[in-house]
Amino acid sequence: MEANENKVISYLNTLTPQRNELVSNMEKLAEKENVPIMDLVGMETLLQLLRLSAPKRILEIGAAIGYSAIRMAQALPEATIVTIERDEHRYLQAKSHIEQAGLQDRIHLIFGDALEVLDQVKKEAPFDFIFVDAAKGQYERFFTMYETLLNEMGIIITDNVLFRGMVAEDHELIEPKRIRNLVKKIDRYNRWLMEHPDYITTILPVGDGIAISKKRGEER
Repeated sequence: MEANENKVISYLNTLTPQRNELVSNMEKLAEKENVPIMDLVGMETLLQLLRLSAPKRILEIGAAIGYSAIRMAQALPEATIVTIERDEHRYLQAKSHIEQAGLQDRIHLIFGDALEVLDQVKKEAPFDFIFVDAAKGQYERFFTMYETLLNEMGIIITDNVLFRGMVAEDHELIEPKRIRNLVKKIDRYNRWLMEHPDYITTILPVGDGIAISKKRGEER
């Protein structure tokens, strides 16, 4: 089964549209420096969800080198993106890439820990769409903190919620302990999301797993 899944992923990768030179170079940089950007199939899925929902204002928690923010901005020419990065080296890389892409007017990059810059981000709210792709052990805190800035019918997408399939394994058998504890936190987050009274959530086994949480809004 795993071999067939790998073949399917490889096949889908061959169907993925060509990226421009800057984006391709960023993908190579991410591979070289072990930067955790979204895989191609996951990225294309995210972009298609964005095209369908057509948000005007997007918040990204976890800019890394700016890859996802640039891809989102290119897919949605009328959208404005606010993105947060706490690692100074990656922040500077993201800043450079955004400038090279000529997107500094539509991508607002904030340097700092997402758990500490809420007041700064509030000035850019409300948002139609929030993309969470940062420290996995803090997912529930990120969600709870920033969903207050989401509009009435907004969407939150969380990446890496299947964590290489480990959430489906016997957690007590996972080593080392650090990874075991992280898997438990992600599993708790997934279950918390699915039971959240204000959101309808679906988890797709795409890439490393993405959770799509749609705000119920006034229809509830």
